[in-house]
Amino acid sequence: MLKINRQRLQVTLINVIRNISSSSSCYTDDKTKSYPLQNVRVLDLTRIVAGPYCTMILSDLGAEIIKVERPFSGDESRKWGPPFLPNSTDSVYFLASNRNKKSVAIDIKRGSDVIVELAKQCDVLVENYVPGKLDEYNLSYEKLKSICPKLIYCSITGYGSVGPYARKPGYDVIAASIGGLMHITGAADGPPAKVGVAMTDLATGLYAHGAILAALLQRQQTGLGQKIDVNLLSTQVACLINVASNYLNAGKEAKRWGTAHESIVPYEAFPTKNGGYLTVGAGSDSQFRALCNCLQIPDCADDPKFKTNQDRVKHRQELIAKLSAIFSQHGNEYWMKLFETQPFPAGPINSMAEVFSDPHIQSIELVKKLEHPAAGPIKVVGPPVVFSEAENKVRTAPPTLGQHTDEVLSSVLQYSADRIQSLRAGKIIQ
Repeated sequence: MLKINRQRLQVTLINVIRNISSSSSCYTDDKTKSYPLQNVRVLDLTRIVAGPYCTMILSDLGAEIIKVERPFSGDESRKWGPPFLPNSTDSVYFLASNRNKKSVAIDIKRGSDVIVELAKQCDVLVENYVPGKLDEYNLSYEKLKSICPKLIYCSITGYGSVGPYARKPGYDVIAASIGGLMHITGAADGPPAKVGVAMTDLATGLYAHGAILAALLQRQQTGLGQKIDVNLLSTQVACLINVASNYLNAGKEAKRWGTAHESIVPYEAFPTKNGGYLTVGAGSDSQFRALCNCLQIPDCADDPKFKTNQDRVKHRQELIAKLSAIFSQHGNEYWMKLFETQPFPAGPINSMAEVFSDPHIQSIELVKKLEHPAAGPIKVVGPPVVFSEAENKVRTAPPTLGQHTDEVLSSVLQYSADRIQSLRAGKIIQ
């Protein structure tokens, strides 16, 4: 029965990809390239990280992304530097979440009627304004639903549309603070620490992208769009997984473990010779035995204090001290060569230079080169997901501010050159 259900799901998804253009609110595409979302048009009213990251994932899958930005300033992350692109005022930060998009510069307050017309021509609208703000410009879900009932309207906020925090602005580090991530991040004997990248923003963007795909699938059945609410704080709490479960079901308060794992030993980073660090894990007793044999301490695997994972957790400090003394004798290169065919996981803690010179990263060609209209050649990290029967890839560089304003207004809305010039003269568009 399980196999049959999976086959039915596969058939359903294939039909969605084939037929989505027939139920698309307004957009069709004659291109023959096999992109899963090649017939989907998205109106992107987001900026910073979570929203743009969501729409970038959709863009890699072939969706047309119309990114609406504030004239003359644009997405705030364009200014998040240094470093900045050569021959450009845009930061390299902006590059990370905005490839494959078309930038249209419209004053959302005075040009809200233009945005409404664009929404009519789109399948999905994604926004990350404080709840209620877009109501002031007649761009609320209720307003657009009455005009285009097939529109999928995704709101990405800090705290959701209800609750005492609903009207507060949302930031990754604040959600990570309130949501407990910083409480469990950092050295065991040190202060709370922020994760090196905006993981709460990124997780929220991933949740949003998945929810949009689900809504597109449901629209195939109902013919109607819907509103999706995704927020940073709920996402962060959901991402606490086992730490949340420990507290909710066992009353166990969490603490910081540095690189170590609360429930698995060994499973952490060890200092090695010449200032390096090597992360080694043993998720099973057989992996631990293999580690001990490789390190030429086979008796350790039979020691009653270390024989099972439960024993190793109980005698954590003694075991970690023993392993640390061994790992400090050689550098990462020595250990990785020794562990090359071993069944337990191990890897060096790499700098950025080491990440992008890693032979595996290079062999899978994860880094992509693009031609930026102002800066020339640039590099971005491409999508990590590969399809056997569809495209999911980087196509165009992140746009300059307002690069596609005329193109979109003329081709999507059929505006005349005179009308576009009138809007530009009134500084409604750039």
